[in-house]
Amino acid sequence: MKVELIIEGGGMRGAYSAGVLDYFLDNNIIFKDITGVSSGVAVALSYVSGQRGRSLEVFTQYSHDKRYFGIESFLKTGSIFGLDFIFKTIPNEYLPFDFEKYHNSGINLTAVVTDLHTGKALYELLDDLNTKIDYAIASASLPIVSKTVEINGLELLDGGIADPIPITRSRLVGFERQVLILTRNEGYRKNKRVGYNFLAAKYARHRNFVHTLLNRHHTYNKSLDYVEELEQLNEAIIIRPSELLEIDRFERNPENLKNLYNLGYNDAREKHEEIINLCKDCENIEI
Repeated sequence: MKVELIIEGGGMRGAYSAGVLDYFLDNNIIFKDITGVSSGVAVALSYVSGQRGRSLEVFTQYSHDKRYFGIESFLKTGSIFGLDFIFKTIPNEYLPFDFEKYHNSGINLTAVVTDLHTGKALYELLDDLNTKIDYAIASASLPIVSKTVEINGLELLDGGIADPIPITRSRLVGFERQVLILTRNEGYRKNKRVGYNFLAAKYARHRNFVHTLLNRHHTYNKSLDYVEELEQLNEAIIIRPSELLEIDRFERNPENLKNLYNLGYNDAREKHEEIINLCKDCENIEI
């Protein structure tokens, strides 16, 4: 039997996921198979490299840096989040990333991206960050406020558009158990946004992508329903904010981000025994 860790995106709400992952590291809970979406990939990288506290440090130290987020980044790079700065400059120059430990971890981290031509999700194993880090960047590239990432002739954007909670894919490829880190409160359901029509006009030449975009809320809610059904069957565990969130994906206040991180850490602690019971017969986790 195998278990997969699935990490939802959510921009700066990823500080919550960082707290969960640091709890796992502190308690030697090591998932060998992980799929991340958008910021879920970003925080998973430091988990795989075993660098406890690194994701929180990135969030709190650089949230006000013009290179990290803001109109200046958008004007200079085409993306409101400075994704090259986040995924390349910070790990290589400011907060060193342990590439050697990552590559020797034995952990499979997969990034979800959306193909603009087909409108479908692609799932890329990040087995070599030297050649595949652009897939992590693409997974976090939000429509409108980020430029399209081109890789091997593909035009890619945020994985959360086509498969925001990749539970169906997880089951299809053979994982019988799932632990999910979600960044929305229990009871949340996504509604069709007013801005969807503007987005549709922006990407009009990508008809399949527009179709996916306009149905994103249905995809999200259907996946969430499935996850909750599996939880009721004791085949999945959901870790999500136990307190009402009052921050959005663009939060920049370091204290708020630290509080969100602490919430994730504490929520993971509350789920510890459930995780042990769910995963005790799984061959691809260290507990």
